[in-house]
Amino acid sequence: MENKKEFINGLKQAWHDEMLSAQNYRMLAKRETNPQKRAILSRMAEAEERHAATWAKRLHDLDINTGKFSETLPERVRQWIILRSDTEVAAKMLEEGESQADKLYDVLLTSAQTERDKNSILEAQKEEHAHSKMLEEFAQPSTMHLPQSRLDKILGREKWHVRAGGWIGQAIYGVNDGLGAAFGVVSGVAGATGANTEFVLLSGFATAIASALSMGSGAYLATKSEREVYEAEVEKERREIENNPAEELEEMQLFYQLKGFSEEEAEAMTKKLAEQPEHLLTALAHEELGLSEKSFPNQWKSAISATISTAIGAAIPVLPFLFASGMTGLILSLIVSTLAHFTVGASKVVVTGRSWLKSGTEMTLVGLGEAAVTYAIGLLIAPTLG
Repeated sequence: MENKKEFINGLKQAWHDEMLSAQNYRMLAKRETNPQKRAILSRMAEAEERHAATWAKRLHDLDINTGKFSETLPERVRQWIILRSDTEVAAKMLEEGESQADKLYDVLLTSAQTERDKNSILEAQKEEHAHSKMLEEFAQPSTMHLPQSRLDKILGREKWHVRAGGWIGQAIYGVNDGLGAAFGVVSGVAGATGANTEFVLLSGFATAIASALSMGSGAYLATKSEREVYEAEVEKERREIENNPAEELEEMQLFYQLKGFSEEEAEAMTKKLAEQPEHLLTALAHEELGLSEKSFPNQWKSAISATISTAIGAAIPVLPFLFASGMTGLILSLIVSTLAHFTVGASKVVVTGRSWLKSGTEMTLVGLGEAAVTYAIGLLIAPTLG
């Protein structure tokens, strides 16, 4: 009973939100001077009205009357701002509404009463996601459609540019994690045992092995899961093309129009894509879902990179104890680890683009702070170890 009540409340909210979005799109379309954008906004309004009608009918089946639609005061204020903003700003504000609708549909799915309800929610959610992508294009300044600007945007997505998800980034962060974990363990054990070489070596190398295997398996599973999600989403998109090809082709045309092509050009390009279904599928997955197979690194490369880099980072604080013992070994470990922290921090500029000096100093301070805390904890534990 509680689940049904939650479902009804969610449907009423979804109906209200869809009616509001449709009204916003209609009003924005009326003041839009660009005929292509005006047509797209009108189509988006029609889609929202269709969703609202679906929820109204479902509520009627549950003996619930939606009543007359009316906006709340905050919604009216927000609508007033939207209508007096330029198209880019208005699109950004409307995109927030699409994101909220997406979250609401996630909640509705958990309380859906029938399989048909779930299918209707998923279909509406899919369209909301497509609307969000379209609004992203709207939100781009008009200069983004100039050839040079669009070229810069494309080059920024080329797979050979260094990205945080690439293997270089994973290697840097692997060294970072291994170094931080092992330096903390070495400092803590040294504080607790009076820098006993045997204890430090045992705990240090155990940490290095465990950290390396943990990072490697984590990188493998994370990358594999991302690819599986991609494949599942692409398969859903494939079924959509098979079940409703006209609607999918229309979506593709809208995306092309938003990129600056005329309606005739967009239609011609979409028809060309339709002749090769796999290319159409790839294009829709990229435009509608923001997915590209090339964006996912190989899971084995990720695992090997993370494992080796973490092992290297974790070995650095431990190695001095192979050549020196006691406090001498700890001092050498402190010096080597401090230099390594700064070097790895400075190397992060390859991924982050930040100042190498600031990045290196920041990581050094964090590493030294971690070592000081764990060494202090070790000293507190020392008496209990005799």
